[in-house]
Amino acid sequence: MKPRAPRRTVAADPDRELFAQALDELVGAVLVLDDQLRVRAASHGAAEVLGFEVPLGGSAATLLCGDRPKRPFAEALASGVGFQAVIPRPGRPGDASGEQVRVRSIPLGGGATTQGWIVLVAAVAGDDDAPELFHGLWTRDPRMKEAFRIIEKVAAEDFTVLIRGETGSGKELVAHALHARSPRHAGPFRAINCAALPANLLESELFGHVRGAFTGAIKDTPGHIQLADGGPLFLDEVAELPLELQAKLLRVIETRTVLPVGGRDPMPVDVRVVSATHRALRAEVAAGRFRADLMYRLRVIPIRLPPLRERPADVRLIAGKIIDELNQRGRRRIESISLAAEAAMERHEWLGNVRELRNALSYAFAIGEGSVLELGHLPPEIAATDPGGAEVTVVAEAAVLDPELTPEVRRIRDALARTAGNRDRAAKLLGWSRVTLWRRMRAHGLDAS
Repeated sequence: MKPRAPRRTVAADPDRELFAQALDELVGAVLVLDDQLRVRAASHGAAEVLGFEVPLGGSAATLLCGDRPKRPFAEALASGVGFQAVIPRPGRPGDASGEQVRVRSIPLGGGATTQGWIVLVAAVAGDDDAPELFHGLWTRDPRMKEAFRIIEKVAAEDFTVLIRGETGSGKELVAHALHARSPRHAGPFRAINCAALPANLLESELFGHVRGAFTGAIKDTPGHIQLADGGPLFLDEVAELPLELQAKLLRVIETRTVLPVGGRDPMPVDVRVVSATHRALRAEVAAGRFRADLMYRLRVIPIRLPPLRERPADVRLIAGKIIDELNQRGRRRIESISLAAEAAMERHEWLGNVRELRNALSYAFAIGEGSVLELGHLPPEIAATDPGGAEVTVVAEAAVLDPELTPEVRRIRDALARTAGNRDRAAKLLGWSRVTLWRRMRAHGLDAS
């Protein structure tokens, strides 16, 4: 067990000291919150990371995010959504060190009701949160950066690689990165989607055919495997490959030869097979839809790309890059994204990942006007749904950025805009009770009916 720094004991509250030591030993730097986002327990490690003794009973939203206008982590807690983010180190009043803290929330309790939260905190070392561009893939997420390091290491080897990721997550970009960084970079890159063609056409496209193999086969025609000789063969959606073709592909990998449709003599080939799928191949094997021996041949090096909804910090980053591209070729120039539009994008699930984000921004670019991307410019399924998917009435955000408003009014309007008018979540986001929110809205002449 690693040595720990000396702890300051709290003699007046032995129970708190006991709980803090227990959390340190079991979990490390952690806060325990109740369902109202109040701190009920905190480890000594959390105090060290955050830079102050954590007050019990205080609002976690205020504790971690203060009065900053952008508070995605507090918003996620208020809406009941598990989240990971990097935030400025709260520190002590006046602390301008520029240090950052990584926070990750884990809900307590099962079912539809969250009974509380565990919030893990850790100091961010150096440029851990710096954005990184890797062969067309932008990220701040540590797991994506780790995937980049794996790609860099395995590119020089000739092992088969299986890329697992949802649609639109960048699987083909990873395949191109493996090609660009490999000794085969001067060779051809061939790609085929195994789900795009029926079995008879897919066999000919993949393995080639000889003259007379079938009606219309008037000459010998090489398939993608032969055309990829000296380079990589990228098999997208490999889980959709029919069983009868899986055996032929297995033989290609094992013997480094290919037998064209209608041919008698195998032909030598030198290819590196890179595959991609959005399905779990082990589950496909268990269901009898995929050969176990081929699975083991394909997934010598597995690489997983986390979906966009698991890395919300990347949404704003990637959106900025897409907007830059749209600005270069469109009639409109977007200079900024409104707070409410940014919050809507951060809480959307993005089942289509970066492809869906690009489509949504293209829609906003075409539909909207002006230099600010507003909430109403986004597609309806993004602009007018809450995290649970239910339709809501979106609070008008025109006054959120009005410089004539007092800071507290701006905070209230911003919180209501970010939570789509849900006052319970807005109050949690602000670190207030619902009654306090109502009173302050009334005091400022806001609609509190």
